[in-house]
Amino acid sequence: MITLTVIALAFFTVGIFFSLANNLRARAVELGRDTTVIFYLRTDIPSVEREAVIREIRTAPLVSGAAFVEAEDARSRFLGAFPGLQDVVESLGRNPFPVSIEAVLKDPASPSDTVQAFIAGIRRNAGVEDAVFNRDTAERVRSLGRLAQALGFGLGGLLIAASIVVISGVVKLNVLARKEEIEILRLVGATNAYLRGPYLLEGFLLGIIGSAVAVFLTALAGRFFPSGLAAALGPLGEIIAFHPLTALQILGLLAAGGLSGIAGSATALARFTRI
Repeated sequence: MITLTVIALAFFTVGIFFSLANNLRARAVELGRDTTVIFYLRTDIPSVEREAVIREIRTAPLVSGAAFVEAEDARSRFLGAFPGLQDVVESLGRNPFPVSIEAVLKDPASPSDTVQAFIAGIRRNAGVEDAVFNRDTAERVRSLGRLAQALGFGLGGLLIAASIVVISGVVKLNVLARKEEIEILRLVGATNAYLRGPYLLEGFLLGIIGSAVAVFLTALAGRFFPSGLAAALGPLGEIIAFHPLTALQILGLLAAGGLSGIAGSATALARFTRI
């Protein structure tokens, strides 16, 4: 039971980080589809200057349309998306959201260099304070996904190594308990393959069962997490959420479980027996 628990914990750790990475990649894809560039304006920008900036954006070759967003509209949008943060916003005593202009690009596949040149040109206006392009945000989110997957490999790898040691110990104890039986079988002509086979199979089954339990637990986490803790996290719940494992990831976890079981058994057989 302890052996299966250690194996399941190891592969559950890998599965959780894979699931988080899948969610971040999915979010990055969604952001990448949004071809909106948002220009934030100074609160004290004169109306004449504001209209000039809007005209410049609308007449740009890359832009299909642009809309002016009042600060109050921006606040309403934010509270509509994150109602749990209403108390935080109201506690500020003022509207923290600036006025902005949202420009929609004609071509979602516009080269980044061209878009950045357009953004730089608009930002030269004194009334423009900042600009946000979701494609850049998508790349940052995608990088977080790669980091989560790397952490999963790192932490999971350590735990999988520990599971191999545990499997090796279990198989070693079984071999020592049947040492006399093994010697008798050798005397009657049993081959090394015949003697090793059951122990290798035992390790393989322990690994497969442990990793299968881990896949099941990961699926449960993905099903119940969004309705519980994610809701309490507010906007972080969009990032710290679980996305279903892909078929390839599930097969990879099961295969790794079986291989780690065989590795643990083979280590025990090589060190503690002559078979």
